Amino acid sequence: MSIHSITDQETALKAMVAKNKWGTFFGVSQQTLNRVWGNLTAPDGNSVVYITMEIGADLDVFHPVQKHLRDLEITDSTNSVFDHYTKLFLHGPQKIPNYGGGLGILAGDTLKSMAEMKIPTVAVSLLYRKGYFSQLVDAQIGQISTATDWQPENTPSLYLLKDPENPDLPLEIEIPFFDDHDRKTSAYARLWLKMEISKNLDFFTPEILLDYAIPSSPDWIRDAAQHLYDSRTAQSKIIQRRLLGAGVIPALQALGITSHILHLNEQHGVVVALHLIVEKLKEKLGDEYQFIATDDDILQAAQSVAKRIVYTIHTPVKAGHDRFDQNLYNQFGHDFCQRILHLLALDEDEGHLFNFTAFAMRVNRATNSVSRLHRGVTHKQFPEFAPKITAITNGVHHATWISDAKADLYSNFKEFEHWQKNPLVFSNAHLLMDHQRFRSYFEQAWQQDNNALISHVNDMLLRHRKMMHETWIDPPNYLSQINDNNVLEPGVFTIGFARRFSTYKRADLIFSNLDTLAKIINNQNKPVNFIFAGKAHPADEPGKRLIQQILDVQEDLYKKTNGLAKLVFIPGYDMLIAKLMVSGSHAWLNSPKRPLEASGTSGMKAAMNGVPNISTMDGWWAEGYHGGQTGWKFGIETDVSESCLSETESTLLYEEDAASLYAILPEVLNTFYDSELRHLYIDRCIKNIELNIPTFNTHRMAAEYVDRYEIKLQPAVAKQVKALQQAYISNDIDL
Repeated sequence: MSIHSITDQETALKAMVAKNKWGTFFGVSQQTLNRVWGNLTAPDGNSVVYITMEIGADLDVFHPVQKHLRDLEITDSTNSVFDHYTKLFLHGPQKIPNYGGGLGILAGDTLKSMAEMKIPTVAVSLLYRKGYFSQLVDAQIGQISTATDWQPENTPSLYLLKDPENPDLPLEIEIPFFDDHDRKTSAYARLWLKMEISKNLDFFTPEILLDYAIPSSPDWIRDAAQHLYDSRTAQSKIIQRRLLGAGVIPALQALGITSHILHLNEQHGVVVALHLIVEKLKEKLGDEYQFIATDDDILQAAQSVAKRIVYTIHTPVKAGHDRFDQNLYNQFGHDFCQRILHLLALDEDEGHLFNFTAFAMRVNRATNSVSRLHRGVTHKQFPEFAPKITAITNGVHHATWISDAKADLYSNFKEFEHWQKNPLVFSNAHLLMDHQRFRSYFEQAWQQDNNALISHVNDMLLRHRKMMHETWIDPPNYLSQINDNNVLEPGVFTIGFARRFSTYKRADLIFSNLDTLAKIINNQNKPVNFIFAGKAHPADEPGKRLIQQILDVQEDLYKKTNGLAKLVFIPGYDMLIAKLMVSGSHAWLNSPKRPLEASGTSGMKAAMNGVPNISTMDGWWAEGYHGGQTGWKFGIETDVSESCLSETESTLLYEEDAASLYAILPEVLNTFYDSELRHLYIDRCIKNIELNIPTFNTHRMAAEYVDRYEIKLQPAVAKQVKALQQAYISNDIDL
């Protein structure tokens, strides 16, 4: 749709501006703003608070407001307010670096689905003025971490909320901290609102981001609040977790939000339960509660609070569970809070530690793992809580991760009508299995995606080649250091791998026996591109060594295959690079040691584009493999036991699982390249569309969470939720 008259444009823009006492917002109508805020502030509390340490929702992969402006062909306005927002949303920054990886991107995808499905939800997280970290990669040094500078003030969809009593000032909340002598120190946070707006701009999920890096907060608070997952010291981690959990209730109260249910996306924000327990005790016992409360009083208050909390545990990896020394934690919390933690959070193995995963396990009404296999692992790790631990398998926001080329393809076939709103329609892909026009158009769309990925990589290689003469950085790719003709070619079989570099994910598994890999490729006499990306946490030295190992094998792989195999590492991994890779690769590689990958979502994003996976039978792939219809499996399929949960180097099964991967690789290459077998490869692509898109999306996942929330929905929403719930039940016991 286009609007040609200035009057019509101004009318359209006016309908995209809304106000309340907290500020002025762009992208939704006044009616929509009133509706969403009315839901969240209603006396019945019929809504959900989603608490998460990070949220990944960059605007360069999903931006409904910008798309709406472009569809209307609006580029500016004679009204200064409209003009400001129009130019900001069309040309402003697209990166919001408040995420570090899969957990944050899952949160963003979930909140987008909540908006699309009109489920009344508000998120609470932190705003990190220096983001996670920016990644440079040097061939000799490896990963180099630098601070990320960004300006939330100039970022579209972010709003600093105003104080209704003093509209010229930002709204600030106070959060008390205590030292080991129970002396109070106040931290202060400003509240930012980020809006996850639905495709039709008729609903949104607000995200309240707590900004502690402000002048009124003490220096040590401001310092700890700057970087996501600041782990320079144990104190920094303790402070940051408290900043999240302790800020939830004051933020909700300041905004009048009445939501009864709180959803912990991992245990990072579980300190909120401490504050709710204290509130219960104060209601029951009065202001003297801390002097007269018995242990039974505290446990009863905890049981009452647990009725409000839903908890998602995301990892079996020990490093993913917060454990803090009691004496150290005592420096930042009131003595009465220590008493509560002694009752509810003591680590069973090491009694001097507070275990916040154990705390979250105790104080909730429902706990869920993030895949069926992970449910079994979590039962093993927390047998005391096994009866209440169920599975809700993760998903991804399909409208975000499906490429433009595939979106156009899907929209041109009636079998997928309304696919953006209802991912269940992709089950109709079986009707197109023998549809030659669909198969041909699919290959054309896939080629477009592959061209885009290869073009991005080649442009990067050219930039890196120039960097050799302009900076001190030694480019991280061997291809940048040899003659200009050594670029990647579109159409060459391309294996993608991109995720956090952690030892159990075994990014280097496929290169662990380079002679064997080179022999396979040489025998096939067919070219292969390996495109890798990802970050290691700045404090994860083994993870950073994995990146270095990937860089170190590039030259040997190239020479041992006479240039048939080209390995490229893309630095600065973000959501846009991820989207290019999951849609433009020909196969998605996932090689964690089973069963340490709780779910994994990058392979789901590939499946949204019909791209087959090559993976160990871990996490979601144990559900998405479908007997080989959607890709390939490799590796030892051990039963879940204590011994297989080890992350030590000697137990990572490199030799066994690499041999299994090498055994299937010739079949994969033959099926892709042989013209007589190619149809079998495309069959797998279409089966991904049919079997995996309807299941592994955040619409379905959100619908399963609604069952845990027990909130009332509008009839049309309830109907959609019920259909999604019935389409797939994660907690089925078929594993």
